[in-house]
Amino acid sequence: MTFTCPECNTKTQTEVPVNAVNFACPNCSRLFGFNKAGESRELKKYKYESDNIVLKTGQKAKLFGKEYEVTGAIVKKVPPKYFWREYILVSKDGEKRYLSETNGHWIFLEESPDLYDVSYYPRTLTHNNIQTKLYDYASCSIVQCEGFFDFEIPSREIKMVEYINPPYVVSIEITGKDEVTYFGKHISASDVKKAFKIEHMPEKTGVGIVQPYLFDVRNMAIILSCFALLILIGHLIIYSGREETTVLSKNMNFSEFNNKDYVSDSFVLNGASAPLTIALSSDVNNSWAALQVALINESTNEEIYASKDIEYYHGYEGGESWSEGSQNEKFYICGVPQGKYHLTLTPSKPFESKQNSYINVNVKWNQPSLWNVFLPIGIMAGIVILFYFLNLFFEQQRWSESNFSPYE
Repeated sequence: MTFTCPECNTKTQTEVPVNAVNFACPNCSRLFGFNKAGESRELKKYKYESDNIVLKTGQKAKLFGKEYEVTGAIVKKVPPKYFWREYILVSKDGEKRYLSETNGHWIFLEESPDLYDVSYYPRTLTHNNIQTKLYDYASCSIVQCEGFFDFEIPSREIKMVEYINPPYVVSIEITGKDEVTYFGKHISASDVKKAFKIEHMPEKTGVGIVQPYLFDVRNMAIILSCFALLILIGHLIIYSGREETTVLSKNMNFSEFNNKDYVSDSFVLNGASAPLTIALSSDVNNSWAALQVALINESTNEEIYASKDIEYYHGYEGGESWSEGSQNEKFYICGVPQGKYHLTLTPSKPFESKQNSYINVNVKWNQPSLWNVFLPIGIMAGIVILFYFLNLFFEQQRWSESNFSPYE
């Protein structure tokens, strides 16, 4: 359909079939009506000027596998200053869909034959087996439009009742005795921009009425719980039937071994790789002691080195006693495979320290440790808790403008 505005000579056309009843000029904002003979007459001139109508009449796009053309745009307002834009999309076979945009958030809608009694504003409504919650109801008016319309643009207020279950919305519009139900789903701004090849999109602010959260926290919790269960089962399988092996237990006197090497007897480790746990203790008092360990694989001559300090200091200052460090320490050599090994130990301490006379060394292989179990489980639990509260804040933002927020 093609129409040239008789006031400003602006030509507007579309390639899809539209049985136009009204036409609004995108240039001069005049609204026209057509009689049965196709003759036009001016009905009114809109005073509101919107610079956010980004989809123009005749613009085409492919959405959800089907090509549509924009045939009209409507700007609606809820007093005092809440505006949004609705675009009518029509395919070549006459199928009609709608795009609604508010604060940069988009919803793709279609008209539904279902009618609901919402005169008493029920708090929930089930549509297409989707239970939705009452978000808000309000009266709005049309303050601007452009393009072709196969219905009369109402001059009276439109009563709107909206129910949501993100990413879905059920919007019911009542004009006089006429009632229309629309069912919609969130569509990303990037998809709209790509489909219509738009350079400049409306700025996105706040949380959209049905904008989905980035993650499904419930599914995330289920998935991570399954991983946690697998970790526990794996731990039980790995350590089932395996025994802890004491490799070395040695009380080393500094009078004999200070800064001197001690070479242990050879020992054989059998089974899958496991950590070597080295526990140290020394009677350090305002001093330190240290141990250097070398694990030598006698078959491959591979050497693994590690060291650990034991420090314990204490005193009395400013009327309060203080202490730091410990007389006991523990460290690990991880992933030690089976094989024949021996250890070289080199203890040391300050020469001026006379109190601590020994360092006790206990070395065990395959000592069961829950650290590798609870660390990843704790991290996963922390992730779920973090995203739960982020999601909670997200939902509170969504419902902040509703009189029916479940978070108040």
